[in-house]
Amino acid sequence: MSGALALLLVLFGAGVPVFLAFLAINTAGVAVFLGPQAFGMVANSLFTTASTPSLTAIALFVLMGEILFRSGTSEVLFEAVDRFVGRLAGRQFVLAGVLSAVFGALSGSNMAVSAMMAKSVFPGMEQRGYDRRLSIGMILGGASLAPVIPPSVLVIIIATLAQVSVAGLLVAGVVPGLLLATMFIGYALIRVRLNPSLAPKVADGPQTAPVRSLGMEVVRCLPFTLIILSVMGLILAGVATPSESAATGVIGAIITAAIFGKLRTQMLLESLRSSVLITAMILVIMASSTLFSQLLALSGASGQITEWVTELGWHPVWMLLVMMGLVFIFCLFIDQVAVMLVIIPIYMPLIGVLGFDPLWFWLLMLLNVTVGGITPPFGYAMFAFKGARQDVPMTDLFAAAWPFVALFLLGMLIVGLFPGLATWLPSLL
Repeated sequence: MSGALALLLVLFGAGVPVFLAFLAINTAGVAVFLGPQAFGMVANSLFTTASTPSLTAIALFVLMGEILFRSGTSEVLFEAVDRFVGRLAGRQFVLAGVLSAVFGALSGSNMAVSAMMAKSVFPGMEQRGYDRRLSIGMILGGASLAPVIPPSVLVIIIATLAQVSVAGLLVAGVVPGLLLATMFIGYALIRVRLNPSLAPKVADGPQTAPVRSLGMEVVRCLPFTLIILSVMGLILAGVATPSESAATGVIGAIITAAIFGKLRTQMLLESLRSSVLITAMILVIMASSTLFSQLLALSGASGQITEWVTELGWHPVWMLLVMMGLVFIFCLFIDQVAVMLVIIPIYMPLIGVLGFDPLWFWLLMLLNVTVGGITPPFGYAMFAFKGARQDVPMTDLFAAAWPFVALFLLGMLIVGLFPGLATWLPSLL
């Protein structure tokens, strides 16, 4: 089975689509271990996974994000946050950090946030004389929070494959996500304080808006606030499942687009088409990954791995560092989702043996996989930024990303040392 795993990673590295690589390995595995007569299990596994009720939330969260971005209502948030920040040294860095976190909470896609911020915020930062690399880093760092701060499609995938509470893992990302956002903004402000040349003088910002004007901006932001609160609030209150709260989010996104006069039939059709394609791709990949985990169990590989770890006798802390280190290294060169789909079935039987809290461990895994989106040389969020701004060289993107990768790892360390940051909110469910 180790040979199959190595071949799977080679196929990923060669650029073979994730679902095709899984399908090829799964088909060969079934033929070798069970014989051709067991191919019915392949079809049954695909159907069972794709029809899992909890995965409905994936399609709905994707659709919610598509509607909000394609309708252009995100511009309202940009203007409102810009007014709230007011006159502050390095205000655009704060603006980039706050907006990235908010847009991440509304879309769940780091690539979408990265591309949108590269088009909307980055040009203004350059024109005002903000340091290019720190500006790029703030956008990439903020965009990387999208899969962590709910709603998050990635969380649903991990929770489903790892067989933990979807609602619990969604909620577990709130505090670590806000912690990371604060760390990013604090880092930028400290850099500006130590080196004022990184940002223009305070005069570049608008005069402090009158209270009445700020009040109007608060009113304009209410629809977005209600979307976030309805999605998370319903889950926290135990009133709705993640799928039901996601449906509420879609309705909220449609109403928000209508409130600001952005609701168009063509926009809705494009959002539906895009969300269907994205969801179908995710479900096929997940179904193939589930079959791979079944093959691990049937071949005895899962039991052998558990026995091997037990015989090693390492302290759980060292095992945790090794497990997370392997994921981080793999994500430097291989698609982050592909790594996650391979690793989860292997790590699942080890959680109980090592005595880790499942929600805490899989949240660390989420953070680890997420940082791969901004880690050179193959971070998808960097490629999304590059696609939106072709004039920015990859060398600038790489240099800008590393400090925020380090901050992300520091955030992981903090969550690792203080598990309550991940488990407190889920305990309220």
